[in-house]
Amino acid sequence: MTVTTRVLTGDDLAAALPDVARLRIAVFRDWPYLYDGDADYERDYLRAYQSPGAVVVAALDGERIVGAATGAPMSDHAADFGEAFHGRPEALSDIFYCAESVLLRAYRGRGLGHAFFDAREDHARALGARFSAFCSVIRPQAHPLRPAEYRPLDAFWDKRGYAPLPGVTASFAWKDLGEAAETEKTLQFWMKPL
Repeated sequence: MTVTTRVLTGDDLAAALPDVARLRIAVFRDWPYLYDGDADYERDYLRAYQSPGAVVVAALDGERIVGAATGAPMSDHAADFGEAFHGRPEALSDIFYCAESVLLRAYRGRGLGHAFFDAREDHARALGARFSAFCSVIRPQAHPLRPAEYRPLDAFWDKRGYAPLPGVTASFAWKDLGEAAETEKTLQFWMKPL
């Protein structure tokens, strides 16, 4: 199966958001997110990607979207994540936020993670961003649902030039699988200059 990527903005991006929601619900059920998502939550969350600077990089098997990576200027996420950068020297307007990368398991290991970052970083540069950032959820090493074979993506991010920002974290709530209510999770920001 041949997989291609396509950069989506504007109306094309808006048309892809239901597929992004479907992928987020499916992929983020796995460790380390353990996300028990639903369509209503997704609809609200994905509104941030209807901004003029937003992008979705879609991975397509034919015309079927099997993976997606999202991004938008950090200033579009100021209420959710921008506060974490308070006191940092970088202006929020100079930071592009690479949000989720979700890819169905059968399509992993084909270099699509690099393609997702390449396309979002190119988009960020075209918008005049000076930095690219993302965040990853922090889970305890001894968490009972952590799979024995789990490999963190830190080495992949490091090779791409990203580094964790000491003390720059955010809290975000979602409902874990098997839980009755949302709980706060801590997310660590990583960043690189563009």
